Amino acid sequence: MTTKKHDTVLLAHGGGGRLSDTLIRKHILPRLNNDELAELGDSAKLDLDSKRICFTTDSYVVKPLFFHGGDIGKLAVCGTVNDLAVAGARPIALTLSLIIEEGLAFETLDKILSSIGDAAAQNRVRIVSGDTKTVEAGAADKIYINTAGVGVRLPGVELGCERIEPGDKIVISGTIGDHGMTIISQREGIEFESQLLSDCAGLSELTCELLENAGGIKFMRDPTRGGLAATLNEIAGAGRVSIEINETEIPVNPTVQAAADILGFDVLEAANEGKFVAVVSPDRADECVSICRKHPLGADAAVIGEVVEMRDVPTVEMITKIGGRRIVQLPYGRELPRIC
Repeated sequence: MTTKKHDTVLLAHGGGGRLSDTLIRKHILPRLNNDELAELGDSAKLDLDSKRICFTTDSYVVKPLFFHGGDIGKLAVCGTVNDLAVAGARPIALTLSLIIEEGLAFETLDKILSSIGDAAAQNRVRIVSGDTKTVEAGAADKIYINTAGVGVRLPGVELGCERIEPGDKIVISGTIGDHGMTIISQREGIEFESQLLSDCAGLSELTCELLENAGGIKFMRDPTRGGLAATLNEIAGAGRVSIEINETEIPVNPTVQAAADILGFDVLEAANEGKFVAVVSPDRADECVSICRKHPLGADAAVIGEVVEMRDVPTVEMITKIGGRRIVQLPYGRELPRIC
């Protein structure tokens, strides 16, 4: 079966001429269109009432492009939305840059763009500017995506590691390891009786509700690469404190735990793409969990530990199910590549 000339992306689609215009007007604008993007200017003009904003950027190279619970397009929106959300901001707008390998089927590209449009709508953000580049076959892995995002900081919300002190509680918004174990299991072709699903989701609706209605939240972060282990070590190091967590309190999907055991991974180090860790004053932790559990993305929220006085160096220690103690170390390197 022969492939029609324009069934796939050509290098010429990145050349700035007629084919580039076709790519933008036929494939991108119909799926992402809004007034700011439709101008096709070199930058977007945004009217923001607040002078307090957050700005972030991230790149996405996940393999496979489509996975149970999401795809690279949904991930590119939700990942950047979440970086803004845990900074205490309400996401407003994103940019979208596509690096497309020659030969990518337009059917695949259109599916990814539609997913981006759906995720943006669900998270109430607009794609206001972007860029496309094409590279030779073999120079990329089908498609890489970069998104940058701007959000308005919520009034009265001040988050920072410098506010953390002994006695504060560690709250997680749900089960850990879902994304990382889904990606590696699907990549290895391993099936389980209960299908693994990535937790890929935008958290801003939940975080805004939480920050606007619960006091005592001192710091938030989404535990993506390196998982819960990396995030807690980063918090301890930045706050010059130690952290104790309780293994029995950490929510883990049994199928995720089984996958981690079979494949030899520590579920504490597996990536998440729809969870946050919060450091909360002890008198407001239960309120924080209660608000989270009323939202679908926070149904399994739990207090999993607390901040303690730093010993010689910032340390994360876990009280195990059998009552022992284990140092939770910062993951050394790239245990699970290409998960986001």
